[in-house]
Amino acid sequence: MVQANGQAVDTTRVYEIREVTVSAGRIHREAVPVQRLDGKVLERLSNHSVADALRYFSGVQLKDYGGIGGLKTVNIRSMGSQHVGVFYDGIEIGNAQNGVVDLGRFSLDNMEAVSLYNGQKNSLLQSAKDFASASSIYLTARTPRFAESKKNNTKITFKTGSFDLINPSLLWERQISKGLKSSLNMEYTKSSGEYKFRYKVNNTIDDRGGYDTTEIRKNGDIEIFRIEQALFGKLKGGEWKTRLYYYSSERGYPGAVVKNSGELKHEDRQTDRNFFFQSFLKKQISTNYSTQLTGKYAWDYIYYVPGTILSGNQYKIHDVYLSSANMISILPFWSANISVDYQWNKMDSDVDQFIYPQRHTGWAVAATSFNWPRLTVQASLLATFVHESTRRETTVQQDWARYTPTISASWQPWPQERLYLRAFYKDAFRMPAFSEIYLTHTGGSPSFLKPEHAKQFDIGVMYSRNIGKNFDINGHVDVYYNHVRDKILARPGGANFRWTMMNIGVAKIRGIDVALGVESRVGEDIKLTGRVTCTYQKAQDYTPMKVLSDTISYKGQISYIPRHSGSGLFSAGYKTWDLSYSFIYTGKRYSESSNIPENKVLEWYTHDLAVSKLFRWDKLQFKAAVEVNNLMNQAYDVVKNYPMPGTNFKFIFNFIF
Repeated sequence: MVQANGQAVDTTRVYEIREVTVSAGRIHREAVPVQRLDGKVLERLSNHSVADALRYFSGVQLKDYGGIGGLKTVNIRSMGSQHVGVFYDGIEIGNAQNGVVDLGRFSLDNMEAVSLYNGQKNSLLQSAKDFASASSIYLTARTPRFAESKKNNTKITFKTGSFDLINPSLLWERQISKGLKSSLNMEYTKSSGEYKFRYKVNNTIDDRGGYDTTEIRKNGDIEIFRIEQALFGKLKGGEWKTRLYYYSSERGYPGAVVKNSGELKHEDRQTDRNFFFQSFLKKQISTNYSTQLTGKYAWDYIYYVPGTILSGNQYKIHDVYLSSANMISILPFWSANISVDYQWNKMDSDVDQFIYPQRHTGWAVAATSFNWPRLTVQASLLATFVHESTRRETTVQQDWARYTPTISASWQPWPQERLYLRAFYKDAFRMPAFSEIYLTHTGGSPSFLKPEHAKQFDIGVMYSRNIGKNFDINGHVDVYYNHVRDKILARPGGANFRWTMMNIGVAKIRGIDVALGVESRVGEDIKLTGRVTCTYQKAQDYTPMKVLSDTISYKGQISYIPRHSGSGLFSAGYKTWDLSYSFIYTGKRYSESSNIPENKVLEWYTHDLAVSKLFRWDKLQFKAAVEVNNLMNQAYDVVKNYPMPGTNFKFIFNFIF
């Protein structure tokens, strides 16, 4: 998204839930920290999009500019949004323009699970690109399941509430044949995005004075239409699936709440058209050999209008992706995988003197896994090759080649105890996005930026236990250290107020994640669950003082990263009733690495409450829910000068037949 070039660095909302079992006993063998929200948990949360659900994962900072239409991206363990790979049904969602995926585009209505992996996913049979990201988010779409003798599932949902929200959706699943299923999901969202806020600034720095104002948040309106069609097929020893996706939106991006000649500024507008077709095939060829093939074509159209001018610019991005993964079982405890991927990106624009960049990227990985009853060890070596060219009066070409290793291990010291020790080390790097290299807003010459390099270290322990038949407890602690060099920073300067991109940054991040979860049953009808987490992060800017404009930034806490944060999620179910309560806490932060009083952003917390009731009439199910968000009506900012909504309501009605 074009407007991201001039925005602040990633902001902070750090929360976590416990690790949820994927299959019995398997989640404990993961050598990297993994967190998962499944469908039933997602239904209990007061969430609208995938980005909102990710607030409950530890080590996650959510950049949110307020309102339903605001841009929403995530930054995991303070490494930056561009280091996060987002995968939808196993295939990465790309954005060559700025390297950031807007997670507000993806609704939870058709989502079966949302998973977060620090490091990389432990599955050996996966594409080479799965090994490339420092952290990965996996969005798993709902797979159709049918009761005996049933051929169709239909779910109609209608949401309304604050911000003049109108949000109907339809999910229709059909059993076409024994080995073929289909799924159609459509959704429409419209909202004014308007809400009242009070904003108070005490200015003691200069003679301009402060202000205390009550206003209405404007230019946060949005209108969205999304449609997805998927096919799911079974093969002998395998499966395949295809997905056709189209997304269209018209939205405003509300500006910063800053007094300017007595008025509050409200700025940018953007139109999006996104389309992709992807296909996936996995098959076990023999007892010792399995293969996986994936392919994708995506087309993104962006029309962006800065608030200061009457007309904007168009951007068109093409993306072609192919992958082949092959796994061999060498011995009962030893497996190996070789994967090869290729991706082509091209960007067009009507910007004057645009340089039309193209990028060819190839990945090749060799990975191996040793699985003993109480010990799992995995290792991989990823090779990445990039060739890039631009076209204007002359052709400019650049080439990169990088090799990045990863090793991880999980050990169960005592077979009778569900105690697991785990650790991993991973090298990762990210290529500069097109907007960072070519400064597309001015059509400038390439800046020859270097890729960012990151080293990740993690050591942790996880424990779970059943106490009696009706009480389960689990928890984990992870200590991590990330070192990022050649960090890409944007600094103002040059002609026409053009931002200068430079490889000058160094970041060192030290953190601890702690989580505790309990689950209990009282009789046959009552189920209680609870999760409490806390996170400590010391994320410091170690950019050399000789390149800083002020020495105060050296070793300062990175902007918008709190030292302390936490969350809690509690739910109670009684027969057909569900009650859930959650809270989120973020400690004080600074809007810049210069940790001085005028850059301080106050701590904040929110409380959310939801109640639902399920009704059944013959084959029809009807569910009604009421959600109250920010129950205490706290005024707070995620990004400085971008106020978030106060108390707001949502009413949800589901019809399932």
